[in-house]
Amino acid sequence: MIPAAKDKTLFTPGPLTTSLDVKQAMLRDAGSWHFEFNAKVKAIRERLLDLAGVSQAEGFECVLLQGSGTFGVESVFSSAIPESGKVLVLANGAYGERMVAMLECLRIDHSIYRTPEDTPPDPSAIAGLLAEDARITHVAMVHCETTTGIMNPIEAVGQVVAKSGRQFIVDAMSSFAGVEIDFKQACIDFLITSANKCIEGVPGFSIVLLRRSCLESNPTQPRCLSLDLMAQLKGFEKNGQFRYSPPTHSLLAFERALEELEMEGGVAGRSQRYQENHRVLMEGMRALGFRSYLPDACQSYLITSFHFPRDDRFTFDVFYRHLSERGMIIYPGKISQVDLFRIGSIGRLFVADMQALVAAIEATLKELEMVP
Repeated sequence: MIPAAKDKTLFTPGPLTTSLDVKQAMLRDAGSWHFEFNAKVKAIRERLLDLAGVSQAEGFECVLLQGSGTFGVESVFSSAIPESGKVLVLANGAYGERMVAMLECLRIDHSIYRTPEDTPPDPSAIAGLLAEDARITHVAMVHCETTTGIMNPIEAVGQVVAKSGRQFIVDAMSSFAGVEIDFKQACIDFLITSANKCIEGVPGFSIVLLRRSCLESNPTQPRCLSLDLMAQLKGFEKNGQFRYSPPTHSLLAFERALEELEMEGGVAGRSQRYQENHRVLMEGMRALGFRSYLPDACQSYLITSFHFPRDDRFTFDVFYRHLSERGMIIYPGKISQVDLFRIGSIGRLFVADMQALVAAIEATLKELEMVP
């Protein structure tokens, strides 16, 4: 078979379709200890703080860590929670549950406030839980839960957490740089994201934006050598280097991705494109008879879950393969109670791409003699 002239388009929550220039940035080699590369890493860390609207002068730091976003979340738990600490996890999807699994592995005391996968947590209920349990030192939640695409209320929750004197950990994997996040309004102490989401880089490292005093407030030994955030922060301060081999090519791609984000008008510009992508997707899918899973009030414009068509002949694997043959990749659902599939509006995608996907879905349904 003759290979396709271009990669398949990824309508997924990440990794995402990237620009040609981001890909080409990886066609260079860089010495991981060389001063020129270290200068790039320093500049990236500074630009990420700027992107978040915080600064070192305000007590914030940016730590880059090898590995996926999950590594970054686990690094916060393993580095920032004291032995006497306890974490309240707010879970309404697979990534909230993954936090629970991490805490279990790390043997960190925790409790869980679960809500249904289509329901955001209630800040007043969280306030009650914090009032009832003085042992809780940290609250952790996912901003945009990739399981469904639900957008959770980090500002309202963060204010409750801050008022109670606890620290707030936010997994903003799928939202950072695609949604405006006000660190001060949300009272965020630790935010974790990944290179290969809305900044539109490639996989290879996670990003932790943190309030330094909160990291330093843990008097106990870190639970993991390679995920020790404070040791990595001190390493950057000492010689500008990663403690262990950095993903040099991913960082070169990320440098270019940050430039493209700035060219697009920053988070506001990128957010506008993603919102338009989502609008076109929703209009097209509804015209075909598809039903989205979430209520509009908590539906993000980043990732959308759709019910399977009401047709007994529908199987996701066949549907997926037909779209793949047309050069388009979507994602299966991730919840057990309802049959869903997911479509992302993020990455190097534009309105024309969303229109092409809707047309491909319509053609696939006709080819398979199905109706939504």
